[in-house]
Amino acid sequence: MSLRRRVALPAWLLAAAVPLVHCATAPQPAAPPASTTSSSVTTATSLSSSPSASRPPAAAAAQPVTAADLGTTWRPECPVQPQQLRRVEVGYVGFDGQTHRGALVVHEDLVPDVIAIFGQLQRLGYPVDKMRTVDNYSDADDELSMEDNNTSAFNCRRIPGSGDWSPHAYGRAIDINPLINPCLYTSGYFEPQNAAVYLDRGRTDPGLLHDGDPAERAFTDRGWQWGGYWRTPDYQHFERP
Repeated sequence: MSLRRRVALPAWLLAAAVPLVHCATAPQPAAPPASTTSSSVTTATSLSSSPSASRPPAAAAAQPVTAADLGTTWRPECPVQPQQLRRVEVGYVGFDGQTHRGALVVHEDLVPDVIAIFGQLQRLGYPVDKMRTVDNYSDADDELSMEDNNTSAFNCRRIPGSGDWSPHAYGRAIDINPLINPCLYTSGYFEPQNAAVYLDRGRTDPGLLHDGDPAERAFTDRGWQWGGYWRTPDYQHFERP
């Protein structure tokens, strides 16, 4: 996630400041709470009453990609080659309550997981605003994708300030509804820059993730790690080591 455009956090979020860790880094996570559903989960994430819960998932499909397919999200020095990646097309419930089809590029090893996770999210009725590959944004700019609340996966980029490759550069991470699930920095910044209203995690907006809710567990029950448990939380971020 780009550090070139940061926005200061309000003072109430700075009380527990720790050294800056970039959102794409996986710091030692705090212990997750017991697996209970958060009382603040929205209708869309508690899901049992959602009309979409009975809607069967659209058939998913995965296909190989080339460097040309990946566009500006890949370059020769990237830590994975195009043949190690797959474009996965999945159905999802949009914020309009309708079924849509989107695409994620992920590591070939994770295709079964991704198909299963998004199939479960669709059955649950968890809403996704949009889902398209980051090459649809100028220079594969992660900030632009986040500001647009775009759910995405592969993007060959480094972690600013460390020089290490982001898990996204391996196709092993997914950012979901990033505008409403921002990345927070205890140093005083957050991303994306238009996410100020969503710093309050007591909100109950559809698509906003809470610890222990069914959408979060769709990932973590399959061994994925959620950035929401990190000391510098990244609520949009799931990765599979």
